[in-house]
Amino acid sequence: MATHEGGCFCGRIRYRFSDPVTITVNCHCTMCRRTSAAPYVSWLVVPTDQFEYTGQDPAVLNSSEDGTRYFCDRCGTPVVCINAGHPEITDVTLGSLDEPERFTPTRDVYKDTRLSWVAHLP
Repeated sequence: MATHEGGCFCGRIRYRFSDPVTITVNCHCTMCRRTSAAPYVSWLVVPTDQFEYTGQDPAVLNSSEDGTRYFCDRCGTPVVCINAGHPEITDVTLGSLDEPERFTPTRDVYKDTRLSWVAHLP
């Protein structure tokens, strides 16, 4: 079983998780766009019991009634989102991985709020 590691830009927040990665997606929801200041966020979905923080604990943002996002309060890097509707899985930001090239998103979610120019990128 492969182990993957990642963390925030400044290195304060570190984490690791073991396979399986159940899915990798690009999320186009407005909350992801606003909390990351990006047109979309790529996420890995992993079992919560396979995920652990190995550095400092992250800061917490309750972004909705169901969603809790975790980020570094020093450099601002978003690292994780957990939804109360499915606490058995942890969404990990693909860009915070040490080796993000090991994963390729296979699906878009919240396509109804995708920015019109994103669909036209090569």
